[in-house]
Amino acid sequence: MSRTPAPHGRTGRPPVTSRPQILEAARRLIDVDGWEKLTIRRLAAELGVGATTLYHHIRNKDELLVLMLDQHLAQLGRVRLPDDPRERVIASATAMRDALAAWPWAAEILTADGFVGLLDESALWMVEAILSGAVDCGCTPAQSVDVFRDVWYYTVGEVLVRANTARRRPDAGPLTFRESFDATQVPHLAAVGGRWGELAARDIYPEGVRDFVDGLLARFTGRGLGEGGAAGDGHAG
Repeated sequence: MSRTPAPHGRTGRPPVTSRPQILEAARRLIDVDGWEKLTIRRLAAELGVGATTLYHHIRNKDELLVLMLDQHLAQLGRVRLPDDPRERVIASATAMRDALAAWPWAAEILTADGFVGLLDESALWMVEAILSGAVDCGCTPAQSVDVFRDVWYYTVGEVLVRANTARRRPDAGPLTFRESFDATQVPHLAAVGGRWGELAARDIYPEGVRDFVDGLLARFTGRGLGEGGAAGDGHAG
């Protein structure tokens, strides 16, 4: 009996992949199941390669996540920042909020203070802009780090609360909230309880971050901040 001829081509060789393909596949998995469930083994299965193949491109899951964050921030591009240092801080914080809101899982990964030392310099322009704006407003370099960290905590909290709210009720509006409270114990809460869901759904970050930044800069510089101006004598710039 005759044997079937072997097919032509590079038979028997393992499939290959590239770093861009790895990052794209990892993003697909994260968008479906979240970053916590991402493993090198699952990623390899998604790409149809062996796990050892991936290790030619990435060392471990932590490096993979950092590479994905660098790529995500690079794709978003930079916004044009104002010359006014106070407005620069506010615009950078807002850009940071928008970048995280587009990919909320990133905020969960970046909840450690050391993340600044992990990302590529090209992805850290928002951090640099906040530091430079704070220094130009009169803060010391150490105080500029405090300004960034406080703004960062405020921003990450905003992003995570809204993301978690959306995940709990993806097909509805604001979470159901109690409509009545005991006014003898919590009179002010009782007065607004029926509107809490409506009020909580509003986007107050733009106003809140301005007030927050003004308070931080005034505390560190000991001077008031004029509307739209740098640290000064408290009069509008």
